[in-house]
Amino acid sequence: MKKFNLAMAFAAGAILLSGCKLDKMIKLAQENDLQVNPNPLEVHGGNVPFEMSAVLPPKILPANTSFTLNTIYVYGDQEVSVGSIEFTAADFPNSSTTTSRKATNFSFPYQEGMNPGTLYVQGVATDTRNGKSKQTDRLAVAQGLVMTSAWIKDVAMTSYADHGYNDKEELIPTKVDFYFDQGRSNLRTSLKYDGVSNASKRDQLSAFIAEKNVTRTVTITGTHSPEGTETINSNLSKDRAATIEKYYRSRMDRYDYKGAADSIDFIQKPIVQDWSAFKAALAAYDGISADEKAQYNNIINGSGSFVEKEKEMKKLSTYKKVFNDVYPGLRSAKTEVLTVKPKKSNAEIAVLAKAIVNGEASADTLSNEELMFSATLTPSLEEKAAIYKAAADKSGMWQAHNNLAATHIEMAKRGDASKLDGAATQLEIAMNKMSSAAEVQANMAAVQVLQGDYDAAYETLNGVSSSSNDINGKVSAMKGAVELRNAEYDKAKASFASAKTNDNVIVDRGLAHLLSGDYKMADAEFKQVERADAYYLLAVSAARQNNASGVGSNLKKAVDAEPSYKDMALNDLEFTNFADAVNEAVK
Repeated sequence: MKKFNLAMAFAAGAILLSGCKLDKMIKLAQENDLQVNPNPLEVHGGNVPFEMSAVLPPKILPANTSFTLNTIYVYGDQEVSVGSIEFTAADFPNSSTTTSRKATNFSFPYQEGMNPGTLYVQGVATDTRNGKSKQTDRLAVAQGLVMTSAWIKDVAMTSYADHGYNDKEELIPTKVDFYFDQGRSNLRTSLKYDGVSNASKRDQLSAFIAEKNVTRTVTITGTHSPEGTETINSNLSKDRAATIEKYYRSRMDRYDYKGAADSIDFIQKPIVQDWSAFKAALAAYDGISADEKAQYNNIINGSGSFVEKEKEMKKLSTYKKVFNDVYPGLRSAKTEVLTVKPKKSNAEIAVLAKAIVNGEASADTLSNEELMFSATLTPSLEEKAAIYKAAADKSGMWQAHNNLAATHIEMAKRGDASKLDGAATQLEIAMNKMSSAAEVQANMAAVQVLQGDYDAAYETLNGVSSSSNDINGKVSAMKGAVELRNAEYDKAKASFASAKTNDNVIVDRGLAHLLSGDYKMADAEFKQVERADAYYLLAVSAARQNNASGVGSNLKKAVDAEPSYKDMALNDLEFTNFADAVNEAVK
């Protein structure tokens, strides 16, 4: 913050004003102190805000007079009238014996070409009775603009909708339940507990094994009913499971599984004296009332051994009905076979997708999910776009239109701005199909950011609602960058705290701290990015902390990484007091 004395300007004005009251005001004003903060001026959020304070010496405001300090910013052949500080005698009744102080905040919108420029003040003394006035020459009070906020990076993150395809191994369960006679572990083929005979089930299982599906596990759960004839043989559940395993292995031998059989994990799970299966079967049974079922559950949940509880149940009036209807279903060997779901290889999917795009294969050669997934198999944005277009034409799914838009956004970020219109069109289609999709809304905001429509982008971002941490992180990153651009530094820091990061986000997060005066936090952010702009901003932070060695070392890194920064550094007002360090760094 610098102080300026208007003595020179007032003295020049006094030559014109001699012989009248206004002359005397100008002469007395020679001791005026003027301060501008910050100095030099800085650009924040597209505006140039600053505070100007003035102190007038005693006796400068006779009755019925006013003294005005007008501020004007001049650049090239243009000038902007910024505002004024007005001292009126009526407002300072003790001005004859005391100083008169006043401070005012000013701001003017930044436009291209304003740097370099000069902020001037011009004093005007006025006789309020007749309106006559005299003015001083203009006095330069601030030179140039600090443009550090121009380092803000646009953040436009894309959100791809899930393609719905799982290229990892998936297991398909095949279940067959076999039932046994009371107290027996040999399989009676004619037994039909659930309406299908064991013989039919065995034939179905045999046909399934004959297909030689890639099998990971065969789990056989052997069970028994609660009564004594079943529980007395502790191996009954195990033997029932073993019966089915033996049959399964015989079928594999018959169909020549060879070494494949060794890779199958057979798991026997004998369940002994466990009430879980009975309780589930009883709950599903509609042959007795809820109150009658409660009687069984009270016994099961009460004290006593397994055998003692079953004996108590025999005393219930409904026991015979339950014994005949429920118990047979508990004498089983429940078999679950996990086989690998057949899938095309990723290489095959990629080849077929290319054929579809080139019109050499029907779009139905791949499922919608497979076609969408194929776009993730190529690093080429052009190929991705072609695949997503084919997917959109094939299915009309909002996900395909969204992902085509996201790819166009990535192409625009790479330098092809013409892709933004196409991205917006695809997003409009996607939004018509699924207006609540967070991916679509987030991508629309990304388009608006890249088009420079930050207000629209911010409104769109505020409307995104998602349960996805990934999307929420991207939205926070984009919001933070827009808030930073609007000089809402506290809001930006709050948004960046939960943001998904990349180098641009980290640099912007550092700028939020730098521009709000938190230099240590800014340094911590910039040091995470090994890039020319981060080194340059570390030098700026060092300058603001009066660290000449930090200015020099970081500027050298910046210029070594990006030689075009040399001229920028030599003319940057951030380094006005560090000429030696700058010259040494850029030589």
